[in-house]
Amino acid sequence: MSIHKYDCGSVTDLSGLFKLLAEPNRLKILCSLGLECRPVSDVIEATGLSQTNVSFHLRALREAGLVRPERRGPFIYYCLPDPELLQLLDNFRCWMDKRFEQEWPPV
Repeated sequence: MSIHKYDCGSVTDLSGLFKLLAEPNRLKILCSLGLECRPVSDVIEATGLSQTNVSFHLRALREAGLVRPERRGPFIYYCLPDPELLQLLDNFRCWMDKRFEQEWPPV
């Protein structure tokens, strides 16, 4: 894919997405959701973060469209809107693992 396929607006949007995902706790939350909808209590347990911290990051992820809330009775469950997001994150992790295996020290 060529950089020429990106205009200034889409590069800015992509940069904003990477900035949002640069926060390690947000990545922990996304990965903890997996492919299932989970209540906030499960996210807290899976990540070891406080309820306040999880809620803060879930709000940012929700506003960016990276998670979607689902009300189930008195509880709110959070889901990935598209399972492809989890695959993309896994692809980045695999790419980094391969890169660090091939190049040491990392560039």
